Amino acid sequence: MSLALGLLLAYLIGAIPVGFLVARAFGGGDIRRSGSGTIGATNVLRTVGKLPAILTLVGDIAKGYLAVSVARALLPPPWGAAAGAALAVVGNCWSVFLGFRGGKGVATGFGAFLALAPWATAPAALVWLVVTASFRYVSLASVMACLCLPIGMALLGYPWSAVAAAVVAAMIIILRHRANLSRLAAGREPRLGGRAGPA
Repeated sequence: MSLALGLLLAYLIGAIPVGFLVARAFGGGDIRRSGSGTIGATNVLRTVGKLPAILTLVGDIAKGYLAVSVARALLPPPWGAAAGAALAVVGNCWSVFLGFRGGKGVATGFGAFLALAPWATAPAALVWLVVTASFRYVSLASVMACLCLPIGMALLGYPWSAVAAAVVAAMIIILRHRANLSRLAAGREPRLGGRAGPA
């Protein structure tokens, strides 16, 4: 019973649509109808503003951390917390509360792996910051950071289950960024700080 409950709770916590709720609270309506159509902090920033974006970012990170904490408490080690991390990202990207639509998993994944593998998230976060500051493409920074995470975890000797969860999360995040990558290749990807119109 606790096995099923732990897995379900990790998914449901990850599925909380923070960006959707924050955008509505700030009068932004349905964030899925604007910009990229996702509920992440970047789209909230472009369509609603800085404060809602910050709240979305913090909320997404917090729910990822919480999902892993709950999974760690209810599921057996060492794979339980790792499963919680992967399910938090799945929940964020395909939320049951939004008809299985959602975000791209980056902030939630950061929170989840901050709880699961804190020493490995630091270099991945540094990669994200450097790429974002250098090029102002959040999508490129996100893909680069999520590729670095499982490599860092493997090098630091984290359990294979945690490394596997990072590989799964990276694959999901890259999949969710496929349209961004196509726009990057075509030179049409918006840079950080630009405003967005209807989706």
